[in-house]
Amino acid sequence: MRRDLMARAVFYGAISLDGYLADKQDRLDWLYNQPGGELVPYDQFYQGIDYTMMGRRTYDVVKRDAPKEVLYPEKENFVFSRSNLNLEDNLQLVDQDQVAFIQHLPEDKTIWVVGGGALLRPVIEAGLIEEWWIQVVPILLGEGVPLFLPQRNQQKFQLVETEQFGQFAQLHLKK
Repeated sequence: MRRDLMARAVFYGAISLDGYLADKQDRLDWLYNQPGGELVPYDQFYQGIDYTMMGRRTYDVVKRDAPKEVLYPEKENFVFSRSNLNLEDNLQLVDQDQVAFIQHLPEDKTIWVVGGGALLRPVIEAGLIEEWWIQVVPILLGEGVPLFLPQRNQQKFQLVETEQFGQFAQLHLKK
């Protein structure tokens, strides 16, 4: 399938200096306690997406940390899991390949791949992430949930911009 005939896949998220999205207990306290998080241009990014997709683990963590919050209420949202889940009305369960799913979304739409390495790896290996916004926080967690799992191939990106928001250094990259 030609890349220009499918939705645009993007990633937005924060990692520790050593590349982790969460600590080994799937906690994000290290992230929430950093000065400058409120300055990161999340709202601007969020307005530019149509869909979200996340894995079961990410969904569980988000619901644990914000149980009463409706996830991304203005968007179409997909949770990828092989097991049955009791999801909120604005979330749809998907039990299929992430790459094929993205390739069949309308070409004029943008999907935010929310979550970690297990969900991201096949999407990265297929070369589908067109744009990245990664906020790096100056903390070493030592271990945890990595953003990047080992990949089969090398990919290069163009550094578009770097910005500082308090203790967050945001990298903006394009394919």
